[in-house]
Amino acid sequence: MLSDAFNRQFFYLRLSLTDECNFKCNYCLPDGYHCEAPKQNLSLSEIERLAASFASLGTNKIRLTGGEPSLRKDLTEVMEICANTPGIKQLAMTTNGFRLASQAKRWKQAGLSHINVSVDSLDPRQFELITGTKTFTKVMAGIDEALNQGFSAVKLNAVLLKAEAQQTFEKYLQWIKQRPVEVRFIELMQMGERPEYFAQHHINGAGFKQYLLREGWEQQIRAHNAGPAQVFHHPDYAGKIGLIMPYAKDFCATCNRLRVSSQGKLHLCLFGEEGVELRDLLQQPEQQAALCQRIESALQTKKVSHFLHQGNTGATPHLASIGG
Repeated sequence: MLSDAFNRQFFYLRLSLTDECNFKCNYCLPDGYHCEAPKQNLSLSEIERLAASFASLGTNKIRLTGGEPSLRKDLTEVMEICANTPGIKQLAMTTNGFRLASQAKRWKQAGLSHINVSVDSLDPRQFELITGTKTFTKVMAGIDEALNQGFSAVKLNAVLLKAEAQQTFEKYLQWIKQRPVEVRFIELMQMGERPEYFAQHHINGAGFKQYLLREGWEQQIRAHNAGPAQVFHHPDYAGKIGLIMPYAKDFCATCNRLRVSSQGKLHLCLFGEEGVELRDLLQQPEQQAALCQRIESALQTKKVSHFLHQGNTGATPHLASIGG
């Protein structure tokens, strides 16, 4: 079992498939994705060895991320590899939903069981302002199709932005009254780029938590391989509300996830430094022992906190660069 110097155990791997994205979300890539030189993403064989090695170390959940993972032409093959890796019990993906309506059935057949869709607003006009795309109808049709396909969980991610946060929160409460969807509100996090955007738009999620508790929502117990959301349920609602509050006290104490970038670097924290190279040990099956040893050794250097409260954003320029 993977554990660090602070006795935190790690069951959950976030695997980025590409840092490319076709949206222009104003809190992440407001000018769109740009790359001066082509990047060589992890190949299928490298992903197979990576998944097998993490599974051998106790990982039982893999989340495919990006950028936008559906931009990979071999995405279903990636899903099949991960889902069929002995020891992996849950395969999830975070997507902008651009291809969800047409691909949901195929992805489920490939082994995907849990899906998160980034939808920052239920207002089409506001959605366009945030994402820089006219895809609201298409994305929402994808969510309906995911529900029709019977995924184990369909979740929506919405970043809290100060000016629209209260209105967005209220609209989602109405929306989940009859829909078995978990909506996760994520506090805006300060990244290495555009600190002025954070200062202008950040809002603390604690007030929303207090509102839920006052209105009779109950916080549920987290699964051992669950993400960082505090999840609340209410008997009068088919859906749930999740809050991800990285600035909350002791947020890092329950960390259970590691990240590997699309270039094969291990990141111990979203706000860590440059990452640990793994790719050189993903070339041959007989390298697995050395790979596992490098992962275990690197984990002992994981710090107790992300230190966001001190204004330390690490080396991560934006969320798309290592999968959020």
